[in-house]
Amino acid sequence: MSQPNFSRPGAIDLSSLRKPAAPNATSPATAGAGSAGGPFVLNVTEPTFQADVIERSLQVPVVVEFWSPRSGASNQLSPALERLSTEYDGKFLLARIDIDANPQLAQAVGVQTVPLVIAVLRGQVVPLFQGAVGEAEARQYIDQMLTVAVANGITGRTEPVGPAATEAATEPEPDPRYAAADEAVGAGDLEGAIAAYEELLKQNPGDTEAKAGLARVQLVQRTRDVSAEIRTRAAEDPTDIEAQMLVADVDLVGGHVDDAFDRLVRTVQATKDDERNKVRLHLLELFEVVGPDDDRVAKARQRLMTALY
Repeated sequence: MSQPNFSRPGAIDLSSLRKPAAPNATSPATAGAGSAGGPFVLNVTEPTFQADVIERSLQVPVVVEFWSPRSGASNQLSPALERLSTEYDGKFLLARIDIDANPQLAQAVGVQTVPLVIAVLRGQVVPLFQGAVGEAEARQYIDQMLTVAVANGITGRTEPVGPAATEAATEPEPDPRYAAADEAVGAGDLEGAIAAYEELLKQNPGDTEAKAGLARVQLVQRTRDVSAEIRTRAAEDPTDIEAQMLVADVDLVGGHVDDAFDRLVRTVQATKDDERNKVRLHLLELFEVVGPDDDRVAKARQRLMTALY
């Protein structure tokens, strides 16, 4: 399957770190033995990096914390990240890497100071932040990363792996109604996934999960081959709705949620009649991708209402 494009300034391809696991390396199925505090936290080492980070990132976002026991800032940040991993209940795995014990990993990623926090999606790095940020700010970075993950079809959840795994709730069985769409997404068959979701919506127009899934897949399809020239085109003509909508799509995939919403609200203000309605519907579709419970969606809905009336 073709890989979604996660390229950003400073992005790093971690594929060079792939190597056969050592005989005693922790596999995804038995990773609990090397776990850290919390049900969704793992201590990762050089021998287990392939299994615990690269392979897991194909299905679920992995947040990697590079830290050192000698760093006061690391000791300040780590508990907050562990609390967030529990709060998000498997939406991401927190992988902790002690740079003193694993210098090769630190060198490969270019770690200069700790704490450094990145995300790994399908083996590709998405930079998050550096330093001991507050828990609320860390939550914002993670929310943006999860938006990028969802927009690129990475919607899996990790099973509990830490020492508290036995106390965590078990993952519910996948709903068989979405099996065809899930299989198509996993195989990179965007057209097949779109057809599967559309069929579900024909049967039940109120199926919110199918509606969100369709919006995510269509977003990936629209942005798959977008060139950088689209930003120039959008800047030159604020009323070019096709350009404005595509740039908003690209911003959303890149995690710039507010930028995407603001652009389309401004475009609504700059257009009228059928064009305005087309932009409005496109913005509503992006709301589906991010999720109705997101604060940024609620704020953008208010701005949209003001722009319309």
